[in-house]
Amino acid sequence: MTDWVLRLIDAGGYWGIFLLMVLENVFPPVPSELIMGIGGIRVGQGRMTMEWLLLAGTLGTTVGNYFWYLVGHILGFERLKPLVDRYGRWATLEWKDVEALDRLFGKYGQIVVFVFRFLPAFRTMVSLPAGLFRMGHVRFLLWTAAGALIWNVILAYAGVLLGRNFHDIDKYVGPAATACIVGAVLIYVWRLATWTPRGSDSPEH
Repeated sequence: MTDWVLRLIDAGGYWGIFLLMVLENVFPPVPSELIMGIGGIRVGQGRMTMEWLLLAGTLGTTVGNYFWYLVGHILGFERLKPLVDRYGRWATLEWKDVEALDRLFGKYGQIVVFVFRFLPAFRTMVSLPAGLFRMGHVRFLLWTAAGALIWNVILAYAGVLLGRNFHDIDKYVGPAATACIVGAVLIYVWRLATWTPRGSDSPEH
């Protein structure tokens, strides 16, 4: 995985960083840890500057997340109920759960978006409900960019400090990402198998 990321970054420079970060958030082919870490290596080698690297990475992350926000915004809260009524079983959701999420995003949407930027499994997923529940565009973009900037600073400076040894992260990121995906699938299967709508808890009359 590292080799083609390196080639794209070296060929495209900051535009390569931007493109990879957009793709990482739209359809994650490669983790941001690797992209920004390699960018940090290039900064340490004097081939990039930290300011432009962070700008490219943060803009790419924000644009990628905004794509899923717009998908949710276009679908809209109003159109969600028929889908939940029909397919809620497969998402282990009832309409009451959706209403609770709506209230959560109404009160704490910016905090949820900001915090989830630091959670590998949820940093992109949170953009969809943010759009569904009509979190404001400006608020979403600002809090997404803020969280992304902090995360990218950490990754980029890790690349600077670790230098060429950062290539070894590929040995760990791949298996770790796979383990997270497998874990999420197992949790979903278990929840699906054990989920019962709350309306079914009461005995029939």
